[in-house]
Amino acid sequence: MATSRQRRLAPNAKQSSPSKAKIHPMSVHQSRQKPREEGIDPYAAERLNGLFPSSVLGEGSGQIAQDGAIAEVSNWASAGYADYALSEGVAFLGYPYLAALSQRAEYRKIVEVIATEMTRKWIRITSQGDDDKSKRIRAIEEAFDRLNIRDAFRRAAEQDGFFGRAHIFISLKGDDQPNERAASIGDGRDETSRVKVPKGSLQRLVTVEPYWVAANPISFNSMDPLAPDFYRPNNWNVMGKQVHTSRLFTFVGRSVPDVLKPAYAFGGLAMTQMAKPYVDNWLKTRESVSDLIASFSVSGVKGMDIVDALANGQMEDLFNRIEVFNNLRDNRGFMALMANEEFFNVSTPLGTLDKLQAQAQEQMASVSGIPLVKLLGVTPSGLNASSDGEIRVFYDYIHAYQRLLFGPNLKRLLSIVQLSEFGDVDESIGFEFEPLWEMSDKEKADVRLVEAQTAQAYVDSSIILPEEERKRLSSDKDGTYQGLDLSLDIAPDPTELLSEPPEPDRNDEGREAAE
Repeated sequence: MATSRQRRLAPNAKQSSPSKAKIHPMSVHQSRQKPREEGIDPYAAERLNGLFPSSVLGEGSGQIAQDGAIAEVSNWASAGYADYALSEGVAFLGYPYLAALSQRAEYRKIVEVIATEMTRKWIRITSQGDDDKSKRIRAIEEAFDRLNIRDAFRRAAEQDGFFGRAHIFISLKGDDQPNERAASIGDGRDETSRVKVPKGSLQRLVTVEPYWVAANPISFNSMDPLAPDFYRPNNWNVMGKQVHTSRLFTFVGRSVPDVLKPAYAFGGLAMTQMAKPYVDNWLKTRESVSDLIASFSVSGVKGMDIVDALANGQMEDLFNRIEVFNNLRDNRGFMALMANEEFFNVSTPLGTLDKLQAQAQEQMASVSGIPLVKLLGVTPSGLNASSDGEIRVFYDYIHAYQRLLFGPNLKRLLSIVQLSEFGDVDESIGFEFEPLWEMSDKEKADVRLVEAQTAQAYVDSSIILPEEERKRLSSDKDGTYQGLDLSLDIAPDPTELLSEPPEPDRNDEGREAAE
């Protein structure tokens, strides 16, 4: 038998009061003053009904609160916490509000810097083993360029920053047939993938914003925390159409705890939501400093008989006098005073405003981990000041985040590309992310010098042959001798080194002299 909570949220159920109607994310954000009086539960699973338009969920979809386990978890998570969550802004803000925040330069700069750095150097296709796989690797790289995979992943990183969730749809030939998109295409290396992804079937990659993608309420496990699909949807609703998760790659960089996943639409924490308190402080400080500069000086006159002017109704003369003074208020202005009047001026010191404003602005870089020189263009000052250390730390963070956000989906996509290009998957072919740090020309020259000295020592000690060092130089993509011709015979014949030249016959020399 359905519980009272389930009956209240069942399809086509009549709402007893306006406070129990579907809650739009913007209404949640705007009703922080009285969240409990309006009956708003920020972590209730039924909030998903208000996060997406009805066309996304489809008819009869979105009644996720009918799952009893989710309802119980939502009640437990929100007990005694809803007031704090809404007042402090730690509840999910909703995709429409997050989309509005993406228009601000402060949020966009943070998200775009991270997304751009994550795809600036991209990946390198690698292989294991001694056999030559250069042709296959070259074909994979051409397929990646043709499908614009790098750009699709950049947009996915941006959407992860703006919304906390992103999707890339893998379009295959024939997937527009009825119910085809709801079927799994496997993990890229199993039998299902070999059947569903024949040669030449991969058409394109489509980045889909999370606002158009909702979790199917019957496609995930909410009962067994030990199961691999616990709170992980197996199917998604894309404008009312069922799409299997193997066809719709999901990117969640900052995942939330399981009890909050229904309230966050099975996404994660957006970078914009994380940076919001810091951006709000910066905007408030910026406006305050601007207002203070506009009115940091207050002038007045002591001794003016304002009381008599008010009593006699002669305020017009007073206002005219003030207006004349304000209009002529510059270094060339002149003000005439009565004998009993005294002019005064009170000015607010502005000596530390620049530091206060700079500190408020620099706080935005703390939550994103972006160095000031990259986020704000602020270079360090002082003797021997440098940002190299901060940039190296930032690149380490980006490299780790590449593995977290891109790694699993790139591994599956690499297998799908191989199936589409060759009809099979070479398990020895993989990828690695290119290092972001680039050495200067002098640093590269120093490294080559050390490598040359090391190679010379190895050759002199007969550890390696000159041909092996020549082959290494020819295959070094970052070196100056890439593509060096290996067909040249640069080593002397060992037999010539061991054999001595024959001595001339003295009798022959005597005959030649006699002749």
